[in-house]
Amino acid sequence: MRFSERWLAEWVEHGWDRETLVHRLTMAGLEVEGTEYLGQGLDKVLVGVIEACEQHPNADRLSLCRVDAGEGQTRSIVCGATNMGPGDRVPVAIPGATLPNGMKIKKSKLRGETSEGMLCSETELGLAEESAGLMILPEDAPVGTPVRDYLDLDDTVVELDLTPNRGDCLSVAGIAREVAALSDQPLVGPPLGPVAPSSGAKREVQLEAGADCPRYLGRVVQGVAAGRETPFWMRERLRRCGVRPVSLLVDVTNYVMLELGQPLHAFDNRRLAGDIRVRHAAAGEPVTLLDGSAVELEAGALVVADDAGVQAVAGVMGAQGSAVDEETEEVFLEAAHFRPGALAGRARKLGLHTDASHRFERGVDPHLPVIAMERATALLMEIAGGIPGPVTEALNEADLPQRPVIPFRPARADARLGTELGADAMGDAFRRLSFETEEEGEEWEVVPPSYRFDLALEADLIEEVARLHGYDRLPTARLAGSMEPHAGLETDVQDRPLRQALVDRGYREVITYSFVDPDTVGRLDPEAEPLALANPLSREQSVMRPDLFAGLLETAAANRARQNHRLRLFELGRVFPRIGGEIQQRDAVGGLLAGPVDPPHWDGRRRAADFFDGKGDVEALLRRAGVGADRAEFRAEAHPALHPGQTARVLVNGEPAGWVGTLHPSVAEGLEVDACTVLYQLDLETLRAHAGDVPRYQAVPRLPVTHRDLAVVVPEEVTAAALQEPLAEGLEGGPLALVDWRIFDVYTGKGVEEGFKSIGLSLTLQPREETPTDAQIEAAVSELVDRLAARGGATLRS
Repeated sequence: MRFSERWLAEWVEHGWDRETLVHRLTMAGLEVEGTEYLGQGLDKVLVGVIEACEQHPNADRLSLCRVDAGEGQTRSIVCGATNMGPGDRVPVAIPGATLPNGMKIKKSKLRGETSEGMLCSETELGLAEESAGLMILPEDAPVGTPVRDYLDLDDTVVELDLTPNRGDCLSVAGIAREVAALSDQPLVGPPLGPVAPSSGAKREVQLEAGADCPRYLGRVVQGVAAGRETPFWMRERLRRCGVRPVSLLVDVTNYVMLELGQPLHAFDNRRLAGDIRVRHAAAGEPVTLLDGSAVELEAGALVVADDAGVQAVAGVMGAQGSAVDEETEEVFLEAAHFRPGALAGRARKLGLHTDASHRFERGVDPHLPVIAMERATALLMEIAGGIPGPVTEALNEADLPQRPVIPFRPARADARLGTELGADAMGDAFRRLSFETEEEGEEWEVVPPSYRFDLALEADLIEEVARLHGYDRLPTARLAGSMEPHAGLETDVQDRPLRQALVDRGYREVITYSFVDPDTVGRLDPEAEPLALANPLSREQSVMRPDLFAGLLETAAANRARQNHRLRLFELGRVFPRIGGEIQQRDAVGGLLAGPVDPPHWDGRRRAADFFDGKGDVEALLRRAGVGADRAEFRAEAHPALHPGQTARVLVNGEPAGWVGTLHPSVAEGLEVDACTVLYQLDLETLRAHAGDVPRYQAVPRLPVTHRDLAVVVPEEVTAAALQEPLAEGLEGGPLALVDWRIFDVYTGKGVEEGFKSIGLSLTLQPREETPTDAQIEAAVSELVDRLAARGGATLRS
C-alpha cells in the first residue's frame, strides 16, 4: 500500500517528522518498505509562459520557442514537442537543473540554435511513465513559481508491506486511524455527509445470494459530463498511490477506494437492462471483462447481473458491455459488501489480480459502502456535475459479519508481554483504537470495530496493546528453562541418517512443493484421487501430492532442459495418498536416478543407471533404517507409472512399504524426462514400525573362509528372491556355515535349454571349528544344491 504523506496529513495532524512516522508505523506492525521524495531535482524547474513558437530554421521536427520563466529575461529554447503554442504555460528547466531521471540541463546549441533550458513533459518531471508531449499547466499558473511548489510536489510517498490480516490499512483513512491511535491525535478527514437526491431515477436491486453479498447499494446519477478531464490534484494522488489515471468516472471510484478502502464500480446506466441481481453464476456462463478477456465462469462464482446477463464478476472486474466511457451521461454507482470467503481465489482463477479483489479477499468494513457511496457521489457532482437519484439498498442484516465479544485480562497481557503497563494504559490503548470496552473486574469484554476482521482472541488484543505501546519498547529478557536431552534408541529411524546415506551414494537433496499439477498426477496414476485445494495458487499447484514422484520428475525435466542428464535426486517429505477412500498424511523418502552411473571417464565406457541400481539404493536405505535383508522382500508387481517387468513392490515383514522401478516409456516421453529413469519411494512410517536391527559385534573368525562358484539352471521365471529363501537358511550344524552368497552371472543361449537360464552363484563358506576337508566342502555345496533343486527346480549346469 502506497500513500502520500501530504494526503495523510489531511486526515490526522500527528506532528512527527518523516523518520519518526516511518519508525512508529514499523514498530506498530505496519512495516515501511520504502519512501520516495517526489520533489527531488525540481528546485530549478519554473512555471514559464511561451511568448512565441517558430519552426527551427535547420530542423523540420524541432521548434524554437521564446519563453518567459519569470526571471526578468526571455529564454530561447529548442523543443521537439508539438502540443504547445504561444500563451501556454509549461514547466521550464533552466540551466543548472538536474531532473529526476538524472538529466542535467545546461546551455547548449541544437542544430545551430542556442537552447537555454528545456520545456518538460510529465515523464521528465517523474510524474508519469509516459506522455505524448509537454505538460500544459492551467492558464492561471503564476509565471516564475517553482513547479515543485505549484504542483505541491514537496511530498513523500511511503510504501507499506502489509500482512494479509491488515486489510483495514489498505486506504489512507485506515492508515490515518493507526497514526491517530499511535499519536493520540483526533481523526479529521474530509466531510463525508450524505448527498440529498435531486431526482427519482433509480434501479432496483435483488439479492439472490444474500449470504455472500449481504449489502448492496446502488445509485443513478444523471447528466454527468464524463468527458471532462480528471483534475490534476486527483490524478496526482492516484499516481502517488500507484494507480494509473484512466478517465474521470473510473478515477473517482479509484480515488474513493484509496481514500476510504471501499472498492466501487461505475456502470453505464443506459447499458443496463432491468433490475440488478447479485447471484451465483451458472457453470460455463460467459462474460467479456473490461480487459477484453472472454471467460467462462465456474458454477457458484458471485456475479452482478441484469436481465441481459453478467455485468461484473463481483469484487473483481466489470464487464465490457456496461463499461463507462467519455460518452456516458448516466452512471449507476455500485458499493457493496462481499463476504471474503466467497471471493477468495476467484480473481486468481481468472488470471487476474485487481485492487478491488485484493481488498475484498481480506475483508472490507460492512458499514463502509454507505459512506463511500455518498463520498463518490459528492466528488462526481463536484467535478462532472450530475443529478443524483436516491440510494437503493438491498440488505440481509442477519448475514452481515458480527462483531465478536472478546474476553481480555489486563494482568494476563502484562504477564505475556513482560510489562507493567497496567489496566489504565491498556484501557487508554483500546479507546484510541476505537474498541468498545466493558472494564469491570479482572476480566473485561472488548468489542473491536467492524473494520477489524483480524481480531477474535484474547491473544489478538494483547498484540494490539503491544503494537500501540511499540514493539521496540517491550522489555527483552533471555529465555531460561531446563533442557533435558532426548535419549533416542538405536532402533529409531531418524531422517538425518537416511539423508546422509543417500548423499554418501552421490545423491543431491531437492525440496519440491506439496502442491502439484493434477495432469502430472494423472499421467503417473490415472486412478489416483488426489486432494484438491479449495484456493490453489495456480492450476499447476492445485492438488496435494499423493507421492514424491511428481516433484522429482518435474525437477528432472527442468535439469534435462538444461542439458543435465546425469541425475541422482532424493526428497524426504510428506505425501497425502488416498488409502481406503480417506486422505492420509505420511512421511516418505523417494529417489530418482537417470543417466550414466559414473561421471565421464577417459576410457569412454559408461553404463546407464538401471532398475538394479535403484534397488541397491533402496536396500541401503533399508539397512540404514534397521531393516535386515531377511525381513525385506522385493515382489514383482505392476504400477501404472512404472515399466512392466522392471517394477517391484517393497515389503517389510510382509507389509507394503514402497515401490522401485523404471519409469514407463510413455510416461517418460509425456513428462519430457530421459528414458530409463528409475524411481523409488519408501514409506517411513512403515519402516519405523518394523525397524529393530542394529549392528552387533561378531568375533573375527579364526579360520579363513572358503569360496565356491557354481552354475545352476532354472526356469526363466525363477527370480533371485526364489533362490534367496533356501540359501538364507544357511547350513545348520556341520563343520561349515554359509555366510554370504551372490549372483555373479545370468546367461541364456547356446548350451542352455530354451525357457531356462543359467545363474552363476558365488558361495562363501566359513569353517566353524577346524579347517574343513575337500569332502566336507563338497558335501556342504551338495546340500545347498539339493535344497535349490527341491525348492527352485534348479539343476547343476554341466
